[in-house]
Amino acid sequence: MHRSLKVAVVGDRDETFRPHVATDEALRHAAAALGVEVEIRWLPTAPLDTDLSGVRAADVLWCAPGSPYTSLTGALAALRHGREHGVPTLGTCGGCQHMVIEYARNVLGLQDAQHAEYDPYASCLFVSELTCSLAGKTMPVTLAPGSRAATLYGSTRTEERYYCDFGIDPAHQRTLHDGGFPVTGEDDDREARVLELPDHPFYLATLYVPQTRSTPDAPHPLVVGLLRAAL
Repeated sequence: MHRSLKVAVVGDRDETFRPHVATDEALRHAAAALGVEVEIRWLPTAPLDTDLSGVRAADVLWCAPGSPYTSLTGALAALRHGREHGVPTLGTCGGCQHMVIEYARNVLGLQDAQHAEYDPYASCLFVSELTCSLAGKTMPVTLAPGSRAATLYGSTRTEERYYCDFGIDPAHQRTLHDGGFPVTGEDDDREARVLELPDHPFYLATLYVPQTRSTPDAPHPLVVGLLRAAL
């Protein structure tokens, strides 16, 4: 009998948004490759302000694209649980951005760390609007040798697709790196595209959307790694 993993996807699901549909598909592709079952439950962000029971019951967390979320507070609470309790966690696109905000506030102690989608005039923008939108673009990423991402890809170079208009503010990239949430993937302009916590079972953030590249015959290696970390 196959083992079943409970996956909580944090995000306000939109059936017309391709990355949301692709998230479910990528999880099923990875599960099939590992010979396990997945029970996928989407958790809207607003109830997470006061109720994390769905998060606590999960074996795996995925913070999905689609920000701004209905509740920034709810999304950050879910991510904090995953980080502090060793739950394998992946954040893609908007999920990546919120992992950065959560870390800046709750680990680095920068309570005013903010995301420009919620407050473009905030004094401490860790996530800011990109000079040029990456939405719809496929671009190369260079991965740090020995990083979890590079190990999973089996390479220090890959190409991935983006859906975002916001990214990690370059002014704070070194702050995150030196503060224990290192940048392990960069674009050709040396801007952050992947971050990961080295001492966590699996806590990885990508500005791109790996799920859109997953297929039944070629499940995405990061998603396979996410599920494998929970086994």
